[in-house]
Amino acid sequence: MKRRNLFGALGSALLGATLFAGSATAFQPPTKELEQVHVGVLLNGTASWEMQVIKDMGLDEENGFELVLKDVSGKQASHVALMSGDVDIVLSDFVWVASLRASGEKFTAVPHSYAVGGLMVSPDGPIASITDLPGKTIGIAGGPVDKSWVILQAYYMAETGETLADKVTARFGAPPLINELLTEGQIDASLNFWHFNARAKAGGAEELISVDTMMTEMGIENRPPLLAWVFRDETAAKKRRAIKAFLDASFAAKAILLEDDEVWEGLREKMRATDDDALFTALRDDYRAGILRSYDDETIAAAAASFAIMAEHGGPDLVGESTEMDPGTFWSGYSH
Repeated sequence: MKRRNLFGALGSALLGATLFAGSATAFQPPTKELEQVHVGVLLNGTASWEMQVIKDMGLDEENGFELVLKDVSGKQASHVALMSGDVDIVLSDFVWVASLRASGEKFTAVPHSYAVGGLMVSPDGPIASITDLPGKTIGIAGGPVDKSWVILQAYYMAETGETLADKVTARFGAPPLINELLTEGQIDASLNFWHFNARAKAGGAEELISVDTMMTEMGIENRPPLLAWVFRDETAAKKRRAIKAFLDASFAAKAILLEDDEVWEGLREKMRATDDDALFTALRDDYRAGILRSYDDETIAAAAASFAIMAEHGGPDLVGESTEMDPGTFWSGYSH
């Protein structure tokens, strides 16, 4: 009887242990949800190339956040989405951020890219140097305070002492239209966004001088990062860890795009260069030329110097009431 009781007790104990082990295996603690970062981008724009790399390679989860993309129809729509709180971050330019801060709005930025446009001409056209510009027609993507146009005017003034706007006919229009007008010979030169200039190059046009070179020759030694990730100071405070994680993922994607040719093959469709190798190469190489690997105080100083030039030649319509870049334009909470 004692032996039967002992075996019974052992059996009950083993059964209980088995049931306990099974329930422990089945129980999974709840997974902590990653904090979301909502980013407004034009999903057919160049910023979406980097965003696709982040998503495809899981760089958001690797850095401890979830990237949520919201398609915006363009620059102004992205500004509206940011200012309304619909998204946390958008890609814009630091000049806009500085002008907002001058009016009391607390937005800040982290540099994203050096990519800028340039003055494009036809290789067999009438313009071989900027001294050939008087009497010609220049197509400009944007309006009278387009930044490339303002820089070109400042550069022309520095080189010749004369006012370029008084000597040329300026035609303003959407980027695709400007490229079409240049191709058809209806304008003599164009100022366009860098990726439309890359398309123009693939079509046979050539860059007479880049905005980068203009600024260098006006005494700005380091390249200013015109494009930046922009967000509210309030967002930086409330979602500090997630914002920094997004920026880490952004720089990780840049490093991949800089070195890995294979990754670019997966972007051909987004680049609208599926069957055009010349265009694909021009877009890839020009994008890489603008990739910002790191930045420091000298980078920010270059931005401030370029802001001063744009304030002088673009005036309040471009930069607002301030003639100096607000020191909070670039976020002090992140460095790379």
